[in-house]
Formats: sequence, structure tokens, C-alpha cells
Amino acid sequence: MLTTVGILLALFLWGPQKLPELARSLALARKEFEKAANEVSSTVMTTTGLAPISEDNALIVAANSLGITTQGKTKEEIAREIGAAAKK
Repeated sequence: MLTTVGILLALFLWGPQKLPELARSLALARKEFEKAANEVSSTVMTTTGLAPISEDNALIVAANSLGITTQGKTKEEIAREIGAAAKK
């Protein structure tokens, strides 16, 4: 519903001729933002020597902080145990 209202509002404000141009501009802005974010992330990792935190590493860090052993367990098992520990 909200998306439909947004599309109708955009059509009303800019007209159907300007929408493709607006979409291209938004896509370019998003691409530039992601490029800048990746550059910042890369710079921070290079200067601090830290590795990026993957989903797997985040699960292991969270499990270890809760005292949950992760040896020989799948991601799903670890996630379930973290969820159970968080409910306590």
C-alpha cells in the first residue's frame, strides 16, 4: 500500500517522463554510496588490522560470550542455542 502511494506521488510530482531519469539517478547514488562504504570499510580494516565480521564469525562470537561451545555444531544449532540462552 505504501509503495503504491509512493509511486503515485512520484508520478504526480515528476510525471512519467522524469521517472526513468529519477530511477537512474537513485541507482547511481546507491552505487556510489556502496562504493564509498566499501572503501571506508577497507580502509578501517587495513589501518586497524581487523578482519570483517562474517555471519559465521558473529554467531561464534555471540555463542562464546554466552558460554556456548561451538565445536562440531552447525550454524543452525548454534543459533538455536543462542536463542534459548537469550530467552533465559
